[in-house]
Amino acid sequence: MKITIIGASAGIGLVTVQQALAKGHHVTVLSTRTAGIPEHENLTKVEGSATSETDLMKVMPGAEAVIIAIGTKNKRPNTLFSDTAAALVKAGAALSFKSPILIVTGFGAGASTRFLSFFMRTVIRLFLKHQYVNKTLMEEMIATSDLNWEIVRPGMLTDGPMTQEYHVLPELYKGIKIGKISRADVADFLLHEAENPTMLRQYPALTS
Repeated sequence: MKITIIGASAGIGLVTVQQALAKGHHVTVLSTRTAGIPEHENLTKVEGSATSETDLMKVMPGAEAVIIAIGTKNKRPNTLFSDTAAALVKAGAALSFKSPILIVTGFGAGASTRFLSFFMRTVIRLFLKHQYVNKTLMEEMIATSDLNWEIVRPGMLTDGPMTQEYHVLPELYKGIKIGKISRADVADFLLHEAENPTMLRQYPALTS
């Protein structure tokens, strides 16, 4: 199938590209840094920004699924996630785009913030507060759009191997425990949902 991956130069995005190509999918990537993504006969690389409606409209047509795996190391207040959401909603409307769009945020965004462990609440407050505020805004903007969305909230990310033994929790509940999960396992879930979406307009949480 044809999959577009936005934010593909590192982290979950890059691992998802690698797994998708290994499974025989045709992949188009949009990234501000495509040079570090290895060449492949089934890979099309487009240099551009996730926050640009124009750039998104270059890579969305024909896609049977879109995966948004953007990230930033900038700990200062920024609007990467909400700007991406705004551009995505506009591009989707302009294209009348109906394919599934899988968006990675993180456990701690939106309503899930009330269910964080004391440790993770402290980590986010001290180091990732501004990112998670903007991820929450992104979720709100996407959820009120006409996009065929799914918002994926993984726990603390690791560089561990793919185990396919992770847990997918579709609902928030008192006592929910979301721990670590490898980027490889998050990528595995994203591709399974791209191939056979079962949780559209839901907020699945992922943990090992």
